[in-house]
Amino acid sequence: MIPPKPRARPERVSLWRYLRLFRQDILSAQPAKLYRAWMAEFRTPFFRSYLVNQPDLVKTVLRDRPMDFPKSDRIGEGLRPLLGDSVFLTNGADWQRQRRIIDPAFEGGRLRDTYPQMWAASESAATRLGARAGGVVEIEEVTSHAAADVIFRTLFSLPIEDAVAQAVFHEFRAYQRSQPILNLAAFVPLPAWMPRFFRRDTRAAAARIRELITGLTEDRMAEIRAGTAPDDLATKIMTTADPETGQTFSAQEMVDQVAIFFLAGHETSASALAWALYLVALYPEWQDRIAEEAQALQTGDFAEAAKLRISRDVFRETLRLYPPVPMMVRETTCPERFRDRDLPKGAQVVLSPWHLHRHERLWDRPDDFDPARWETENGRSCMREAFIPFSAGARVCTGAGFAMVEGPLLLSRLLRDLRFESVPDRVPDPVAHLTVRARDGIALRVTRR
Repeated sequence: MIPPKPRARPERVSLWRYLRLFRQDILSAQPAKLYRAWMAEFRTPFFRSYLVNQPDLVKTVLRDRPMDFPKSDRIGEGLRPLLGDSVFLTNGADWQRQRRIIDPAFEGGRLRDTYPQMWAASESAATRLGARAGGVVEIEEVTSHAAADVIFRTLFSLPIEDAVAQAVFHEFRAYQRSQPILNLAAFVPLPAWMPRFFRRDTRAAAARIRELITGLTEDRMAEIRAGTAPDDLATKIMTTADPETGQTFSAQEMVDQVAIFFLAGHETSASALAWALYLVALYPEWQDRIAEEAQALQTGDFAEAAKLRISRDVFRETLRLYPPVPMMVRETTCPERFRDRDLPKGAQVVLSPWHLHRHERLWDRPDDFDPARWETENGRSCMREAFIPFSAGARVCTGAGFAMVEGPLLLSRLLRDLRFESVPDRVPDPVAHLTVRARDGIALRVTRR
C-alpha cells in the first residue's frame, strides 16, 4: 500500500487557474513533472520562479552561497502580521544577529536540560489519549495539543493546561485555518505603502496571538529582573547578549521570536507526529517494533532517548514523505546561470522538500514508506544530498536537533501503551497551506495494548 499524496495538476493551466489551485493547496497546484525534473521555470506577468531539484544546485543555494540567496519577501508578506521581523523572515545582518542570540539556547547540551519538560508533555499526551481509547480519534487535534504542550513547557515552563497557553494554542489554530500564506503581494509586487489586503480573521488572530505572547514576554522580563525566572529556553534567549554588539533582544523582538518558535516548533511538530501515527497505523509491523523498543521509556532519563533508533528511522521517513514545510523560496541578488538558464536578479528560487524527497531520479521507490531505507546506500546518499526537512546550511532550522528528540519521544511514548489502526473509509488527503496537513483530518482508531 502506497501512502496518499496529492493529485498533480494538468501540465498547462492559466495563471488565474493556477492561483485558484494554489489557494486550495500548494502541492496539488504543481505538475507531476516536478517529481522527475532537475529544474523547472514558471513565468507570470510579474516575476519568474525556478523550482530547483538538482542536488548540487540546492547545495549552492543553501550551503555554499546562502547570503547570495536570501529568503524571498513574497512568502514573508503572508506571515508578517504574526511573525513581524522574526528570525524566520529576516535576512542579512539582522538575521545574523538574531541567530547569534538564539542558537546558544538550542545547542546540544541544552537538549538534556529541556528533556524533562518533553518527557512530562509526552506523559500528559499519553494520559489524555489513553482516556479516549476504544474509539476513533481525530489525531491531528491530539498531536497539536501535545506539540503545543512541549513548546510551552520548554519555552516558558508552562503546561498547556495554563489558561494563557490554552488561549495561544487555540488562536494559532484559528490563524492556520485562515490560510495566511497566500496574499496578493506574494504574486504581485506592491510598494511598501500599499495595504496588503489580509483577511480580517487573519489580522485579528495574529493580533490576539501577539497580545498574549507580549504578556508572557513582559512577565518573564520582570522575573529576570527580580532574579526569579526559571532556567528555560525563554530565559536563556532573553538573557543572551549578541557577542558582537553586547545587546539582548528588546521586548518587541522577543515577541517576534516567540511567535516563530511556536509556529515552527508547534505547527511543524504536530504535522509530522500526526503523519507518523497514520503511517504506523498503515504499517502495523513498524508500529509493533516501535512499541517493543519503547518499553525502555520508563524514567524520563535523557539516556533513554538514545535507544529509540527504530522510532527515529520511522520519524525520519515520515519527514521524507510528509515534510511539514513543503516549499522554501529564496531570491537571487544578482544574475545567475543554472542548468544553461539565465536567472535574472530578483528571480524566485523555489526549493521543494516535498518534490526533492520523492524525486524519482534520486530515491529508490520514492513514494513507498520504508524506514529501513536509511540503512541502505541509497538512503544514506540521499540523506546527505536530497533530504532537507529542516532546510540546510547556515539557515538550517535552529530547532532541528530539538525536533529529532521530541518527535521520536512522543511517537514512542504513545505507542508504548496504545495501538493505532487506520479507518478504511477515511483516507487522509494531504494538503499544504502553512504546513502539510490532512484536508479533513486524520481519523485513527485507538485502543490500549
